[in-house]
Amino acid sequence: MKPVGVSGALRAVWTGTLAGAVGTAAMDFILFGRYRRSGGKQGLIAWETAEDVESWDHASGPGRVGQLLLKQVTGREPPSRWARPTTNLVHWMTGLAWGAQFGLVSAATRRPRWQLAALFGPTVWLTGYVVLPLAKVYKPIWEYDGKTLAKDLSAHMAYGVVTAATFSALARSPGGP
Repeated sequence: MKPVGVSGALRAVWTGTLAGAVGTAAMDFILFGRYRRSGGKQGLIAWETAEDVESWDHASGPGRVGQLLLKQVTGREPPSRWARPTTNLVHWMTGLAWGAQFGLVSAATRRPRWQLAALFGPTVWLTGYVVLPLAKVYKPIWEYDGKTLAKDLSAHMAYGVVTAATFSALARSPGGP
């Protein structure tokens, strides 16, 4: 570990957050392309903003996690009209939060950034398959077929590589971490 002052840590978190946004967009472009190739009809904006999510039953993993959090905070089932915005918010906040963590770790370690990048996407992917089954949002990892896992891993690898590359580019700019 290398020493990182408070201002350096804050810059790393901010830069990582921005990089996480770019990585999330890259991952979403890949997932959208797969959706369209498999016969999906929605346009990019409608798909990205979860236009077809009208209830919690139609929410993706991020939306279902948000539903659980809202239920914990409010003590009651959140209304169905919250499913779409919650899905979007949790999806994007997850990508940004992972990017912030990458930035902080990247600034605090002496490891080459390419090594962190190689581990980052698989770490995010595997964490989802640990945390989400515990929250009863996903099935356990062993209940998914290899093709599904490989497609999901490849999208997370793209997220990790793009986030790391963006962080590196931003970190080289004046004032970067």
